[in-house]
Amino acid sequence: MAYDLEEQEQLDEIKAWWKRYGNWALTAVTVVAVSIAAIQGWKSYQYKQSAQASVIFQELIQANDQDVKNIQTKSAQLIENYASTAYAGRAALLAAKVNYQAKDVKSAKAQLEWASKNAKESAVVAMALLQLAGIQFEEKNYDAALKTLDEKRAAGFAGLFADLKGDVLIAQGKKAEAKIAYELALKTLDAEGSYAQYTKYKLEALGDDA
Repeated sequence: MAYDLEEQEQLDEIKAWWKRYGNWALTAVTVVAVSIAAIQGWKSYQYKQSAQASVIFQELIQANDQDVKNIQTKSAQLIENYASTAYAGRAALLAAKVNYQAKDVKSAKAQLEWASKNAKESAVVAMALLQLAGIQFEEKNYDAALKTLDEKRAAGFAGLFADLKGDVLIAQGKKAEAKIAYELALKTLDAEGSYAQYTKYKLEALGDDA
């Protein structure tokens, strides 16, 4: 097939470009193709993980609260094998609750600490921190409780965190600081809710001298 002069010049330019950049172009295309395949593979893996974790979690929430061993086993399975899913953090909260009720406070704290650092849902992280601080407060480990309450968490839990912080500060004899915490709590808690009413009662109990 014959080419005119202009077509021949364009063809020569393409050949020259390919000779100079062809290997790079092929490498770039290969990298993109591999990246797309990797992303699709990861999405498929995540979907399978989530589906499998969902089945185990359903069995977990249907388990009898008295069947501590079963709950511990299924929770551990989710935490160890499905940590990348949202179900692992939820399982840690459930296990912590059961262990706490069974007087295994050490295990409950360990699971709450895990959830606070690894849970995929911000609400689960906040609940884990709040419950952990509550246990530390009960243990009279006030400095640890305050440190936990200062951890980053979802804004929607600010009122609950401030209220518990006020309780801890009261226990430390820091009434002025507790008053500030309770006032902050009342700014974010539902004004008509029972929790806010209880916080208001605690604030009023401090009097004007705090």
